[in-house]
Amino acid sequence: MSSPSLEEFQANALGTSTKIEDVFDAFEFLDDWEERYSYIIDLGKALPNFPDAQRKEENYVHGCQSQVWLIDRYDEASDTLYFLIDSDAIIVKGLAAIVLATLNAKSPSEIHKMDVEAIFERIDLMRHISATRGNGLRSMLELVKKSAATRLT
Repeated sequence: MSSPSLEEFQANALGTSTKIEDVFDAFEFLDDWEERYSYIIDLGKALPNFPDAQRKEENYVHGCQSQVWLIDRYDEASDTLYFLIDSDAIIVKGLAAIVLATLNAKSPSEIHKMDVEAIFERIDLMRHISATRGNGLRSMLELVKKSAATRLT
């Protein structure tokens, strides 16, 4: 099976309506971290699963306790990067959904300038996930930032 087309990445970005502002709003509304974990898991359930053909070494995110795969597509015409992320662990997939809500369908310059750590601090995320989950989240972010850096003009 071939890699997903740019159109499939764009359709996924449009179909994934969660934006980081939605996450901020939800976290303000939800009273405790048990509810927030449920919300994060629900975000992950909304992401599409990768076909087995895309769960390969070249798409594998190293540094995660769980299995995570990330692929990207760059639309030169609109200077926009699109990402797909999948994981075998539902909480990690939910964390991936937050990464996508923050960085998907942005220009490499926007991604490069964005202070994602400050966003995670705003929702107090890193304090409430395990160290290994935090390392995995940082690994996903590192790959997204690296992808953006290679396309900066």
